[in-house]
Amino acid sequence: MSRALTIGQLSKEAHCKVPTIRYYEEIGLMPEPSRTAGNQRRYGPEHVARLGFIQHCRELGFPQQTVRDLLDLTSNPSQSCEAVTEIARNHLNELNQRIAQLLALKSELERMVEVCSGGQIADCRIIETLADHSHDHCLHRDHH
Repeated sequence: MSRALTIGQLSKEAHCKVPTIRYYEEIGLMPEPSRTAGNQRRYGPEHVARLGFIQHCRELGFPQQTVRDLLDLTSNPSQSCEAVTEIARNHLNELNQRIAQLLALKSELERMVEVCSGGQIADCRIIETLADHSHDHCLHRDHH
């Protein structure tokens, strides 16, 4: 791509909505594009590449500040990638913790569904378990 793109063309090229591109510009993740005499944005290949990088980071669940940190690190390509590895390792650890929490929630809900014998709401074990704020009926006392 050697020609300048409009925001609509960038949106199609990067499979990203126009409001998202504007938002990324507003918060400083995307660099300011050049403008025509009529004040229309014009984007180059560097914008397509950067937007792709941002989107991939977000797809992998990196928080916005971490994306910003990673982009800052890319400004010095000759430095060691140790900081990038540490960022990825921390994110992986956070994901593993969330997965463990989700698995505990899953097992709790599976157990609740298994003990429900149907019938009337007044006798529903799921409602009884949910209403018990002491968590005495739960497999795990802490669900968050």
